[in-house]
Amino acid sequence: MAPPPDKPMVDMAYTTEKAELVNNVDLESAHARALTRRILWKMDTRILPVLALLFLCSFLDRTNVGNARLYGLEKELGMDLQDKQYDQGLAVFYATYIVSEVPSNLVLKRVTPRVWLPFLTFAWGVVSMCQGFVRNFAGFVSVRAVLGLTEGGLLPGMILYLSGLYTRRELALRIGLFYTAASLSGAFGGLLARGLSELAGHGGYSAWRWIFIIEGLITIAAAIVAGALLPNGILGASFLTDKEKVHAVQRLRRAVSAGTINPEHEADEKFSWHEVGRAVFSWQTWLSACAYFGILAGLYSFGLFLPTIIAALGHTANAAQLWSVIPYAVASVVTVIVAFASDHFQVRGIIMLVTMPIAIAGYAVIANVESANVKYGMTFLMATGLYSSVPPVLGWLANNSAGHYKRATAAALQLAIANAGGFVTVFVYPSPQGPQFHKGHTIILSLLVAGWFMILGNVLYCAKVNRDKARGRYDEYIGSGDDRDPSFRLVL
Repeated sequence: MAPPPDKPMVDMAYTTEKAELVNNVDLESAHARALTRRILWKMDTRILPVLALLFLCSFLDRTNVGNARLYGLEKELGMDLQDKQYDQGLAVFYATYIVSEVPSNLVLKRVTPRVWLPFLTFAWGVVSMCQGFVRNFAGFVSVRAVLGLTEGGLLPGMILYLSGLYTRRELALRIGLFYTAASLSGAFGGLLARGLSELAGHGGYSAWRWIFIIEGLITIAAAIVAGALLPNGILGASFLTDKEKVHAVQRLRRAVSAGTINPEHEADEKFSWHEVGRAVFSWQTWLSACAYFGILAGLYSFGLFLPTIIAALGHTANAAQLWSVIPYAVASVVTVIVAFASDHFQVRGIIMLVTMPIAIAGYAVIANVESANVKYGMTFLMATGLYSSVPPVLGWLANNSAGHYKRATAAALQLAIANAGGFVTVFVYPSPQGPQFHKGHTIILSLLVAGWFMILGNVLYCAKVNRDKARGRYDEYIGSGDDRDPSFRLVL
């Protein structure tokens, strides 16, 4: 049965008969546990690969400008290196990317994920391809601005989408699984750019133009695949049987704070500025967002400048693309392991207090040593610590926000604030500082240390709220249907 058009995100049981079936499901029986495993397997194999593909394309199209730079983009477009026009073009992208995130999440429920996420992907694929045809700096900046507008809504939309399909206990691992596409995109992007560089001269186009054109076409193809395969929610998933759909609905209902926070409430929820305000003025939003700001500043320093850094250490452009693959590949494996541990132990911030120091150590060393071999070795610590911290921080805020529009706003605002880290990356790694990049690495190091303390503060804050709820200080919100309800326990 297809869900009503006004209930696309969490398409719960709409008929009395199905609601009664849901309420009578025994989730503790051996049969129910086996059914749960079958449902999760189907969703993991049918939905997560599609999201991973979209996210890989997102990172690929966001960072391929760093690869294109190695093949003469600045020189051919006549960019003034003294005026830092390349950096200005990147800054424009981040500005429009950030602006688009919150509005995109607010319209996702109405437009539906199956339409909106593939549409965004198709749009930025076209725009990314257009970068291969620009002729001057003005064209480059204009296309980068539109690219940010079309691409900004994808990640917050995917987090919101997954939070309506999986329980709080399952979310971090699923985010980790598709987020490995980000680290793999660094490896895949380097290899792909190396291969596409062989097209230099074909059709009269330079190597960097072919990088944009082919990778844009790949993204368009991914959008078409996503539009055909993604369901809007549980009841819209054609790969689930009726029995599996009923069981999946009940799992969500029971899993959200002992059933007092009913997902059907979110399905019926109307837009409210009050809910938007609850997200904007939440301590959790700002503490996690500011910590994620430092993490993304580090991630973007990898995505945009790692090939250049390696090349500055004595490698050719082609060799730099290949040497950049290995740290990303290692980080992808560790990210999945950390995400699994985060779900297994039901902790988010606590596990980040362990993973972030790995990246901090890497930046501390690489900023102060001159050995090329040691620097390259530190990139493994940097990539591992940064990427493995992302699934917990993304799942944390989604776990601790109930009420569709609060969660939608909080998830998007967190990413909007964090993506401002891209501005930092753009301007703290100027070419004249290479190959040491002491100042740039030190700035990222400082942001990560500050982020660690932000995470610690958020852990302590969440623990305090849980204690206050246990002491009855939130009793006025009993039956509120959102995260203020005393039975809604915050994840640490």
